Amino acid sequence: MKVLSAAILGVIFGVGLLVSGMLDPAKVLGFLDVTGQWNPQLAFVMGGAIAVAAPAFLYARRRSASLLDAPIEIPKGQPIDARLLSGAGLFGLGWGIAGICPGPAVVLLGLGGGPAWVFAITMVVGGLGGQRLIVNRVRAAAPQGA
Repeated sequence: MKVLSAAILGVIFGVGLLVSGMLDPAKVLGFLDVTGQWNPQLAFVMGGAIAVAAPAFLYARRRSASLLDAPIEIPKGQPIDARLLSGAGLFGLGWGIAGICPGPAVVLLGLGGGPAWVFAITMVVGGLGGQRLIVNRVRAAAPQGA
């Protein structure tokens, strides 16, 4: 049941991206072009998403389990640090260059979009490279003989 509900919600998310036009990188890049032909459509999509999600999060905060009886674990706030800022900056840079982020990329993969495959492959390579970098840093920082 959990897998089925996740699949249904994923399809709803994908349809929402398709209907809102957020699968078109030009619309995303138009939103990021604040000094040129700015397109506010993405702001309205984000506002609509917040309006839908906010009551659900408020409801979830008062529960210990989801409607499918899975535990609800809302993360506690973490301080803003260099790692968070650098990760957000890299994400934003990639989003600004490609006009695609991971959610729409998955939907575009399902629709057979060629550029989405290039994006997805580079996203996986970048993620694995970043993970490898982190593992190497942790190993280098660990005391010898541990």
